[in-house]
Amino acid sequence: MDSRTTGVRQGAPPRGTAPAQFTVRLSSTPRGARLARLSATRWLDEHGVPFRGAASRTAAVVVAELASNAVRHCGGIGRDFRLRLVLGVGPAAGGTLRVEVTDARADKRLPPGLPRSSGRGLVLVNALAERWGVRVNDAVTKTVWAQLRLPASSVAVRGGRERG
Repeated sequence: MDSRTTGVRQGAPPRGTAPAQFTVRLSSTPRGARLARLSATRWLDEHGVPFRGAASRTAAVVVAELASNAVRHCGGIGRDFRLRLVLGVGPAAGGTLRVEVTDARADKRLPPGLPRSSGRGLVLVNALAERWGVRVNDAVTKTVWAQLRLPASSVAVRGGRERG
């Protein structure tokens, strides 16, 4: 593959290229939610956000909460959800991580503001994320997203091919 297909020049830092992205489709089951969290932390580690670091742990909580909400709202009816991560590294301090979970239940919209629910999921997302929201994509799907600020000390730009 050349730089046009991978988005990264081999042997050079990915300056001026598109942000690193990862996308995976998972079953709307508790196992799918666990795999979302594990996949996210592994992918982040491969992209310079250390597995045991604070930024990775924060991202793991956000991914786990958004994935478990997708399972709760569309699990058991044979519908999958999609996890998408976008890691943007700026020339200044740190970078950003955008976490998106898309499920097939646009009719289950989230209320504006902090939700009043039996769980703490979106309350945790609200506390940990720089910002978050919901986007209705079409008549069938919606995406719940969160954006995290990653401190410079937790992001190391690594060369190599993009995955996902």
